[in-house]
Amino acid sequence: MPRFAKFLAEGMQQRGHEVEVWTPKALFYKVPVPASLKKWLGYIDQYLVFPSQTRARLKALPANTLFVFADHALGPWVPLVAHLPHVIHCHDFLAQKSALGHIPENPTSSTGKKYQKFIGDGYKQGKNFISVSNNTRQDLHQMLGYMPRHSKMVYNGLTQNFSPQNRDEARSLIERETGIQTQAGYLLHIGGNQWYKNRVGVIKIYNAWRKAYNQSLPLLMVGAKANAALLSEWSNSPYQKDIHLLSSRTDDFIKWAYNGASVFLFPSLAEGFGWPIAEAMASGCPVITTDEAPMTEVGGSAAFYIPRKRLGNVGNLWATEAAAVVNKVINLSPSELEQVINNGLNNGSRFSSAKALNQIEEIYKELLNKA
Repeated sequence: MPRFAKFLAEGMQQRGHEVEVWTPKALFYKVPVPASLKKWLGYIDQYLVFPSQTRARLKALPANTLFVFADHALGPWVPLVAHLPHVIHCHDFLAQKSALGHIPENPTSSTGKKYQKFIGDGYKQGKNFISVSNNTRQDLHQMLGYMPRHSKMVYNGLTQNFSPQNRDEARSLIERETGIQTQAGYLLHIGGNQWYKNRVGVIKIYNAWRKAYNQSLPLLMVGAKANAALLSEWSNSPYQKDIHLLSSRTDDFIKWAYNGASVFLFPSLAEGFGWPIAEAMASGCPVITTDEAPMTEVGGSAAFYIPRKRLGNVGNLWATEAAAVVNKVINLSPSELEQVINNGLNNGSRFSSAKALNQIEEIYKELLNKA
């Protein structure tokens, strides 16, 4: 959330508002103790020291101050200002839903359930919320169990400039950077190791496509260093030499990758919003993603959709169905591809940073006027 908090702070400052960012500071955490005790000292800083400091600072603030929580996971601190003008941004409730047993793919430990309850008990004292998608807004209402005083939806705005560039030049840049032969095109996935990103599923789809359609474009998977599950799937793939796990790449590399890709494959199990879908479309890249919200909200009529992979599904039928969609997109005619790209660009224009900040600012003003 630091990037989103920075996005909000800088955006509001540019619009003439005075902004302060308050975060817990490491005090007790700096005490030299065994590593096993460090996190407990961090909890003292967060849940004892910071609240005390905050209560003292509140006395000096003007009455027309709006307290903005960049994420509902900051719920433990909401009660400090719940009686004052405030708003809570909500990105996704995956951890909260997992703790309640609503997401079988992500079981939660007993301590994790207690921590998520601690967070929930906090943000449920809030009255004003902004969600990043209608899907997240619906989840918020389900978690609260009631309709809050204010519950708005504002789609995320892209925080970087994504735009279509020359495809051949982008592929040449990727090739020089990685040594991978990309001039004929490639499949692309961008994402971390979070359970819902379904990186293992990406390789299953690729395996099924290679096997069924006898084509050999490489797969580039850009993101965090591969975890054990992904490495296992990669090492067992008969097409291992064409699957490239790329980590520690720059933002510019990501932009080149979108621009050069034949298709962006994003079979996510769940999201709060789905940034990469909007980024890929804004870069002129065809997108295949999951046929459930919020992916369908972000992709609109411009994306190609595949079913969500379910727990217990070993992936054969699911991957085969997805591979057929991949093959369809890979083999679009030039005129069909141009139409897909234009549809994506038009759809991606919904997610401008200026538009998002303007909508958020109007909500902030409304909340202050009604305080």
